[in-house]
Amino acid sequence: MMNTMMEYKDVVKVIKEAILRSQYRAALSVNKEQLSLYYGIGCYVSRNSREGFWGKGAIETISEQLQKELPGLRGFSAANIKFMRQFYETWCNDLNSLITVSELGNRKSLTAVSKIDTQQLTALQKNENKEFNMEMFLSLGFTHHMIIVRKTRTLDERLFYIRQAVTNQWSKEVLSVRIDDDLFHHQGEIAHNFIQTISDTRQSLKAIGMFKDEYLLDFINVEELEEQNKEEIDERVVENEIVHNIKKFILTFGRDFAFIDNQYKLEAFGVEHFPDLVFFNRELNALVVVELKRGAFKSSYLGQLCTYLRLADDIMRKPHENPAIGIVLCKSADKNYVEYVIQDYDKPMGVATYKTSDDMPEKLKRALPDIEDLKKLL
Repeated sequence: MMNTMMEYKDVVKVIKEAILRSQYRAALSVNKEQLSLYYGIGCYVSRNSREGFWGKGAIETISEQLQKELPGLRGFSAANIKFMRQFYETWCNDLNSLITVSELGNRKSLTAVSKIDTQQLTALQKNENKEFNMEMFLSLGFTHHMIIVRKTRTLDERLFYIRQAVTNQWSKEVLSVRIDDDLFHHQGEIAHNFIQTISDTRQSLKAIGMFKDEYLLDFINVEELEEQNKEEIDERVVENEIVHNIKKFILTFGRDFAFIDNQYKLEAFGVEHFPDLVFFNRELNALVVVELKRGAFKSSYLGQLCTYLRLADDIMRKPHENPAIGIVLCKSADKNYVEYVIQDYDKPMGVATYKTSDDMPEKLKRALPDIEDLKKLL
């Protein structure tokens, strides 16, 4: 009986996956047809209203007549028809339509509605805009497209928000907020999973804007440390230098940080853990746990940091505070790899890199003024 039940579960799983794939393909097909229709109508309206014979108020009159001849028709108000025109005019230079020369010569003709040329989309994907995904473009609803078209200025921005909206299944309200908060220009500041792990939109954007992708810890001179410490320089040496220069580090790290402790003892079930640095950020109203690594990023660092964050939330976090945020600070990291492996963790974490004074080019070192001279000048 047990084997039979297991077989049924396998059968249900197979059928369920087939149903979901079919529903997705059906939705994609419907969406593609709708976008093609709106793009074609937008083209037709644009060419006639911008260059042709249509007079003032023509779109309003056309919308009213459509409502009379097709009672119950939705989505063809005067405002929506203008949106279709804007949709076409925004994308027409990037998505060439399948309109023949003869059709362009007759502005009154709409016998073959212009369709979005998937071949042109594929070419766009293969050329300079490698992040363009045709399937994502066609799967996003027209309302979402219009929010993006109306609120963005460049092709890169549009492609970014299309990708984010589809990947994260944003509602139109969330998409609008993300654009208003200028998420596009915050991207790339640090490899992170804040959007997926911090449910509050404003809080996640604050976190993205709070941390940089690289920090210059020029108060740490590894060459001098090597003279004092004949053994290999490790994370603890860098940590001690940060603690000894904690004011400089906080000024480098960002605003509203307060230092709590280093090697803070966190214990669970008799097992002791010691995160390198613990801060509190007033703007984020959250603990910030920093794990220092002397070398290149490794995926295992995220598991270690995730454990620290769980303990910090259970032991250190106050009732009024937001969940703790973790930062891995290492010498080097492949951002694409970090963003790939970090997405499966349920705690908000980011990975940044740092440079010390010995990493700076000698020419730049000589060009920088002495810190004591600057103090005197100030």
